[in-house]
Amino acid sequence: MVRLVRFSKMSLIISVSGLRGIVGETLTPLVAANYALAYSCETPEGPFVITRDGRASGVMLAEHIHAALNTAGRPTIDAGIAATPTTGILIRSLNAAGGLQISASHNPVEYNGIKLFNAEGRVIPKSHGEKVKNRYEKMTTDNDDHLSDNNDHLSKASVVAGKHVCPDTTSAHLEAVLQTINVAAIQSCQFRVLLDSNRGAGSILGRILLEKLGCHVTILGENPDGRFEHTPEPIEENLQSVMKKMNAQNFDVGFCQDPDADRLAVIDADGQFLGEEYTVAICVDHVLQNRGIGPLVINSSSSRMTQDIAEEYGATLYRSAVGEANVVDLMKEKSAIFGGEGNGGPIDPKVGFVRDSFVGMAQILETMALRKMTVASLADELPRYAIVKRKCSVPPSQQISMIPALKKYYEGVNIDVNIDLTDGFRVDGPKSWLQVRLSNTEPIARIIAEAPTEVEANKLCDEAEKVLADIG
Repeated sequence: MVRLVRFSKMSLIISVSGLRGIVGETLTPLVAANYALAYSCETPEGPFVITRDGRASGVMLAEHIHAALNTAGRPTIDAGIAATPTTGILIRSLNAAGGLQISASHNPVEYNGIKLFNAEGRVIPKSHGEKVKNRYEKMTTDNDDHLSDNNDHLSKASVVAGKHVCPDTTSAHLEAVLQTINVAAIQSCQFRVLLDSNRGAGSILGRILLEKLGCHVTILGENPDGRFEHTPEPIEENLQSVMKKMNAQNFDVGFCQDPDADRLAVIDADGQFLGEEYTVAICVDHVLQNRGIGPLVINSSSSRMTQDIAEEYGATLYRSAVGEANVVDLMKEKSAIFGGEGNGGPIDPKVGFVRDSFVGMAQILETMALRKMTVASLADELPRYAIVKRKCSVPPSQQISMIPALKKYYEGVNIDVNIDLTDGFRVDGPKSWLQVRLSNTEPIARIIAEAPTEVEANKLCDEAEKVLADIG
């Protein structure tokens, strides 16, 4: 029987799709091993694909995950450094039972984490994630001998399974992306592309894909060692150095990935930051023009740009709760032809049900090629809105009153609004919206507002903050 060591969970952040923490403090090798074992107990028989995003701590965590799973009788496939969407493709192509991606996404270098995938090559659904989370918490609070109960995977493991190395981690993902676009049209343009992978996993497939598309590629942070050259989240304030390089050199477009390459931000030829929200919007506009009209799914915090585009084409747009798993669940339910999250994460079912920066790059380059337009011109065609994001302290004792207070206030406002409680509180006006959601990790509310102007968006945030401040 595999024995587990108890530990103090402290401020380890655990969600229904994975966990993350500070390496050596809240995230230790034992934590990683325990969590992998908990997942194996809730997953059918078969091998697991293990990947990582390039952070130095990923090697250590991967070794312990492989060892724990192998000791429990579960074979593992080591795919080394690979992007999160690549992990999903590998799971399907290798007929694996699931996968574990070792990554803390856009968190700082001292963090790492584990994201869980099922046999479909997607982040596990909420129902599956709850089972894993509950089992993990039980495993780390009960006595060691609890494993004898209800645990076929571990109690019956009489033979240590093996670890195998995946010899080719990129071909399946590359081919899946290429099959969705007009490769020859892009090749004919010989685009000059600056790719900022920031020493994350994205450069591996990024170079292969862009060169296959005939692009002249310059990569910043190509060595995926996790020593980030700037703060890893691909937002404007963190990309100033990249914007300057775009402006100083002769590039057609700049693409910026987060460390595990499931998110994509775009910079135009003049070094202007278009932002993550434009990634999904440009892709959706292109897909509707070239694949025909079909259902679309975005999350409840994504820009209204995509909603306006859908209305222009007569396509049905659905909004899910925030979170990749929620978007994918709704995409599958509605047979969506495309979807994503406004943080720069397009999801193309023709490639896989994972946010995918490579899908974003391919779709944007294709629409630039077919329409003979710059990325700045493509962005200028889209509806223009301003998004404001804030945080507001809400003590735990007042959190239960937050949504009723907001609902009462906006129901009393004499304007044409629609209230949606699918994910926190959201109110939509004719050309603006406001969302207030409690954080899963801090005693705060996240306030997001979008309107035609920044002044209007700030006013919406001010109103929401006043309502929250008045909660007794």
